[in-house]
Amino acid sequence: MATGREKLSEVQLVRAMAIIGVLSVHSTSFATLQMKDSNFYWMYSFMNIFMKIGTPTFLFLSSFVLFYNYFSRPLDSQLIGNFYKKRLKYIIIPYCLFSVFYFVILHFTHYRDRALDETLIKFFTQLATGKAYTHLYFVFISIQFYLLFPICLWLFKRKPSIVKWSIPLGLAIQWGFILLNKYALQVPNKGSWSLAYMSYFMLGAFLGIYYPKLKNWLIISRENATAPRIVSWIALWTVGLCAGLGHVYIWHTTRLYGASYNSLLYELMWNVHTYTFAIMAFQIAFLLRRHAWPWLVNGMHRLGEISFGIYLIHPFFLFIYRNFPPHTSKSPLLHMWYAGGFLSALILSWITVSLTVRFVPQSWVIFGSTPPRKKSKPAQGVAASG
Repeated sequence: MATGREKLSEVQLVRAMAIIGVLSVHSTSFATLQMKDSNFYWMYSFMNIFMKIGTPTFLFLSSFVLFYNYFSRPLDSQLIGNFYKKRLKYIIIPYCLFSVFYFVILHFTHYRDRALDETLIKFFTQLATGKAYTHLYFVFISIQFYLLFPICLWLFKRKPSIVKWSIPLGLAIQWGFILLNKYALQVPNKGSWSLAYMSYFMLGAFLGIYYPKLKNWLIISRENATAPRIVSWIALWTVGLCAGLGHVYIWHTTRLYGASYNSLLYELMWNVHTYTFAIMAFQIAFLLRRHAWPWLVNGMHRLGEISFGIYLIHPFFLFIYRNFPPHTSKSPLLHMWYAGGFLSALILSWITVSLTVRFVPQSWVIFGSTPPRKKSKPAQGVAASG
């Protein structure tokens, strides 16, 4: 169903930044434990913490795309039915498939002696909670958001004035959950529950609904520069970079020197850091489109298109890669090996997803809705997938 809304090529560039963040974090996780004696430990610590923008940005972007595409449509049973049909086909089925895939790998590498009944119970429990492998919690959170989306869409369409309060509402819900969990609930795996990410969901809703009005503010250019905008741009980037560096600092001193801070400080620095980046990412995307080399923009655009598939498959290649560590204490070789982990996860995942989409019929069962490679330039625009 056509919405008549503007096509957004910048969305894929933001997705590309998010998946690069995810790969950076996952490829440096072992180094933050094993390279503490290195003079370059700060580099691994920086990459592992500063790049934790991936999952929050993906969640924000998912909400943004949904509200951008659906808010202007009539809310009826057909729309809701099509919405859930797409989520089932392109998200839940690949999630179930990869849950089986990773569960089987871990079973045969770590739990071969486990009884069949225990294995089945463990599998269905992990499938229902996003724990079949460490990265699948993201899909579990996304599914929770999909359950909330029609309710929020109905509420925002019925009471448009609430949309203006969606940002403080999201922050209040998220921090209410954080505080309640710290002092009362203490639920395990807090990070697997959507309430811990409501600020990103509501930020995406706000920006998606008001995007036509906010787009000029997001584009940093001489033509769009006014005194209030320049002040707000500087404030956003200052807060974002300071929060990001502060986030790196507290985790670096915790890991390397055993420093201990209030858990709320870790939450605050992470939230401000990743929240501001979600907005900054759009600004970076516009800057890239205007000033970066075409090959870079085209490459990032394609990376964004296949990012969900890369997210699903990349831990497999890291798992294989890490079974062949270098037997050396020479620092340059170790640094090269860790860099190789990032490149292997990126390149092998990229090749696997691209070949699957191109040559395997019904490839959506494996990697979701991934468009085939096209010759057209991304500057011409792509639809924000709903």
